[in-house]
Amino acid sequence: MNPNRWTFAEGRVDLRRPPREPRPIELKALPAPVTADLARSALVVVDMQNDFCTEGGWLHSIGVDVSPLAPAIEALRSLVPAARAAGVPIVWLNWGNREDQANVPPGVAHVYDPEGRGAGIGAVMPNGSTVLTKGSWGAALVEGLTAEAGDLHVDKYRMSGFWDTPLDSILRNLRVDTLFLAGVNSDQCVSSTLVDGACLGYDVVLVDGASATTSPAFCHEATLYNTRQCYGFSCDSADLLAALSAASNQKDGS
Repeated sequence: MNPNRWTFAEGRVDLRRPPREPRPIELKALPAPVTADLARSALVVVDMQNDFCTEGGWLHSIGVDVSPLAPAIEALRSLVPAARAAGVPIVWLNWGNREDQANVPPGVAHVYDPEGRGAGIGAVMPNGSTVLTKGSWGAALVEGLTAEAGDLHVDKYRMSGFWDTPLDSILRNLRVDTLFLAGVNSDQCVSSTLVDGACLGYDVVLVDGASATTSPAFCHEATLYNTRQCYGFSCDSADLLAALSAASNQKDGS
């Protein structure tokens, strides 16, 4: 149910939103422990799609070792169901460009095809998939991660998921304040989305262990540092999983 709705009864509109019972969790985090309200949180999972994470996908096809992303896939296999069970909205945020690329500026196209060989966004892979294009195999979730009814899907067209997408509108309609961000690459699309989220006024928590990168390891470490220093917090995926599981048990009364 969308919590951002008025009610109408007996000829009168009630502008008050339905009340929401706080569901706090205590979470180990850096640079300080935090108390987060699951009733106003969302788990945003960035770019866990075949073109980035799977052998035979676009990134692998251009010679990138995608094996460093496997631990994040494994962590999210537990974390996503736990968040869902705890009543936290799941937002799958994947590259899903238009086939005609009408809204893709040249700078973005260049990043994914720096030598101009026609091997970037929109290129056709040997398996017939079109790189980073909506509806393609490459834009689909990696094997091992499953979306369910009630999850939210947002196509993105920049490294940040907030530009030219309805992500901000969706989160505000959900009455979300806190974003737990996970996915790949932590130093690129995850970080860009996190920074824009922070600048828009969201509380941002980078989930270490459920985020990873194919960049050198120091890039991930720098992202963690910058997150803690400038934008918000980081937590370990195992600690978040434990907190979500406890909250889910409490929610179910067990």
